[in-house]
Order: sequence, then structure tokens, then C-alpha cells
Amino acid sequence: MTKTSGATAPPAPSAHTTVSGRPVNELYTADDLQGLAPPAPAGEFPYTRGIHASGYRGKLWTMRQFAGYGTPEETNQRYKDLLAAGGDGLSVAFDLPTLMGRDPDHALSRGEVGKCGVNVASLPDMERLFDGIDLGAVTTSMTINSPAAVIFAMYLVVAERRGVPWTALSGTLQNDILKEYIAQKEYIYPPVPSMRLVTDTFAFCAREAPRWNSISVSGYHIREAGATALQELAFTLRDGIEYVQYGVDAGLEVDRFAPRISFFFNAHNDFFEEIAKYRAARALWATAMRERFGARDERSWKLRFHTQTAGVSLTAQEPHNNVVRTAVQAMAAVLGGTNSLHTNSLDEALSLPTREAALLALRTQQVIAHESGVTAHVDPLGGSFFVERLTRDLEDGAREYWRAIDDLGGMVEAIEAGYPQREIAESAYRFQREVESGGRRVVGVNDRAGGTGTGVETLYIDEGAAAAQCDRLAALRASRDGAAAARALDRLRQAALGPDDLMPPLLDAVRACATLGEMCDALRDVWGEYEEPASF
Repeated sequence: MTKTSGATAPPAPSAHTTVSGRPVNELYTADDLQGLAPPAPAGEFPYTRGIHASGYRGKLWTMRQFAGYGTPEETNQRYKDLLAAGGDGLSVAFDLPTLMGRDPDHALSRGEVGKCGVNVASLPDMERLFDGIDLGAVTTSMTINSPAAVIFAMYLVVAERRGVPWTALSGTLQNDILKEYIAQKEYIYPPVPSMRLVTDTFAFCAREAPRWNSISVSGYHIREAGATALQELAFTLRDGIEYVQYGVDAGLEVDRFAPRISFFFNAHNDFFEEIAKYRAARALWATAMRERFGARDERSWKLRFHTQTAGVSLTAQEPHNNVVRTAVQAMAAVLGGTNSLHTNSLDEALSLPTREAALLALRTQQVIAHESGVTAHVDPLGGSFFVERLTRDLEDGAREYWRAIDDLGGMVEAIEAGYPQREIAESAYRFQREVESGGRRVVGVNDRAGGTGTGVETLYIDEGAAAAQCDRLAALRASRDGAAAARALDRLRQAALGPDDLMPPLLDAVRACATLGEMCDALRDVWGEYEEPASF
């Protein structure tokens, strides 16, 4: 890959480049497609034009709005509001203590409980979060990674208590630990035992919850950290390949678990580049699954993905401009064939979304779906000289990154060497320099700036949520069978020491009312915590 030294200022981008900085011709013609075979129809391998022959005529994408704040009861009410407004599925945002496997009364949780998502520390919290919601009728996505297996076990036990069979549960567990080391940094354990947790959930879901997506491989956070569209594409799909390889190495048959692998991409500002990215992703994944792993079930070839509009593109200055940004990004996701979509709220650069802003974000999807007419045709930009050339260029660039990662031994080894982290850091640096120099325009920030005030209300989370969660935790510890909880945690430690499947002891610990922090600490006792080596 071409490197740009941080010692010199980057050239200001011209109007004739993509966001990733690749040159764009003034006009594309058939000459630009010489040597490229026309893409197969939608529904046919390698699915460049879509995994369903009927596109959105058969079924619209799922409108799945990400939400979570404060206490489980507050978030439960937001879910009910979104479902009543026409949302199709739920998507849980957890707060930082939950993401890091800490109970709300831990010293490191202070000031963070309920602030960037909902706090869930116990089985009763999970019950409150989904109170009055039929788990057998709704699809639920949970954005959780290092403690993903713990949170999933809680969800399963809630279903069990309500008499909902696990075979009826439908949804997605993000469970993508590799992108934490690459971008988001919400890891707990070292990579190898963390990958064991992932493969254990693969095996469990294949056995017990066949409608559940056991992982959602996320490029979203990679892009938010400063990656280009090409890097998001390449690193995300290479993470997916790594998970499949680890699953196969653990003795799982590829076609038993690969059909339940899903993906999660960003929708950023460069309209055509984003559309081409999604088209390239489907072709790359289908080819890798068939040729690299010998998958024979076509469900293993078909890349299914959720999209979220780009949070990093939102501005605190003139926040109403974010409505336009989100609409453009959402349209790119739809034209690229997303299977589900979250549209960001206009106020997210300032606070968690208010109820009104969240409703407007959902309405943005509904207007695109029902008023724009873009759902009538499958892959309406397919055949465009520009889009087809850009799709192939992204495929070629991703394969170049894959070769570099394979040369390092795989994605785990590349992460330990700091390779993707350095690539993203350099891209983020170049982008920020372009914004600060004025070479890249951000309307209302460095271009046509001058608006005063935000003109929007914000949602404030006070410390009341933390106090309530800590009080509940104390009451739970006082009322449960402490000896049973201690025995369950000991069994979890013993399982972590050996090769046993970790899901059964996690489920038993949840049934004994062990807390999130206690279960994560039991694994910390065996595996320790990961410390990232300095890369710069």
C-alpha cells in the first residue's frame, strides 16, 4: 500500500477523488470496463447485484434503530416507542461499563453508568430491558463484543423463563472481538481466548439457536476510527475470514455455522463509493467462502449486512445539516442493497438522541422506502460504467490488503503486529489534515460556517441511573443464593482452564444470578487482561 509520511502536509484533495483518495475520471465509458465480465443477475453467485433476485420487492430492509441509555426501564420505553412508530427490530446500545464487563458499582464504572447506552449487569436487568416485548416475535441485535457470550446467556435465560424456545429466537450478537483490537479498543482478554469465546457461540447457536446470527463482523467501528472505504472493506471481510478459519480449526463444519455470520458496515459520505463498497463486499465474500473454505451451501456464500450511517460525519455545528447527511448516506446503503439499516439522529454529535430526533431518523428510512421509488428495481445503478469500475477497483484493493495480512500469518497475527492499526491511523491523520487545511470541505464547519447555536434540545443522563443500578445490584447480591452463585462461577473458571464449551457454564451462572462483572472477572482470573503493545 502507498504510504504518506506524517512529516509533510498532504496535498489538498481535488474535486476529482473519492473519499478514499483514489482519482476519479471526468467521464467513464465502456472502455473502462474492458476485461470485466458483466455482473451476474441478482440472486446469482457471486451476488454483486444482491443476494435476493427480487431485491426489496420481496421484502424491505429491516429498520433497526440502535437505542439504549440510562436504566433498563428507560430503554425499554424507547424500544416500545420505536416499535409503535413502525420500527421492525430492536438494536441494543450498552453503556461502557457493560461493554467492558464491569458492574455499575465498580470503581472504573464511576461517571459512565447509562451514559452511552443502557446498563445491564444482571439477569433481572435483562428482564426489565425486554419487559412486555415478545422475544419470539421480534428480532434483536446486541452490540456487545468482549462480554458478548455473557450477555447472550442472559438473553437466552430470559427467553427460557418466559417459555420461548431458543429455536424461535431471531437476532444478532455482534461478538466481533477482532475489530476491538483494531479500532474500538473495548477488549478485555487476549486475542486467542477471546476467539475461543467466539467459536463457542458459533457451536452453541448451530446446535441450539439456529435462527440467531452468532456474529456480526463489524466494519462500522473500523471506519469510525478513520479507515477509508477500502480499508473498511478489506479489514472487515478479512476479519470474517479469520473467524471462519478459527471455527473450522475448532472442528466445526463450515456450512454448519457460516450461514449465520452477518456483517455490519458504515454508510459514509461518498455516495458512489459506498454503493460500490457493498457490491464488492458481496462478491468478495462469496468467492472467499466457496474457493478458500470449500463451502457448498449457498447460504454460506451470501453476505448479509446491516448498515449504520456515519456517526463520525455528524457535526455539532449546525446539527440540522446532519439530517441531510444521514439521508444521503441511507440512500447509498439502500442502493447498495443493505439488509437492515440504522439512521443516525441529528443530535448525536451533542448527546444521546432525544425521542423526537430518534423518530425523525426512523422517518428518514420510511420516506426512502415508501416515497422515493428506489425499491422498485434491483441494483438500479448496476451497469453504470463508473459504479462497475469502482466496484472492481475496490475488490482488487481489498485482495491486495488480504495478501499483506496472509503474509503476516493471518488477522490475529497482523493485529498483534499492529498492521491494521497503523494503516487506519495514517488514513485518519491524512483525513484530519485535509479538513484542517480546507482541502476537504465540511459544510457548516470549515465551509460556509457561521451559524450560531445548535437549535436542538439534548438528552442529559444524570447520576440517578448509576445510583438505581447500584442499589439493585446490592439487593440482588443480598437476596440470591450466594453459595450457588459462587459454585457456578467456580465451574466457569474450571471450564476456562480446559477445552470445554463455555456456553453451558455461562448459562448456569446466569441462572444462579451471578452478575456480569462476576462472570467476566472469573474469566479474567484465568486469562488475564490484554494490554496492547505500543505501535507508534
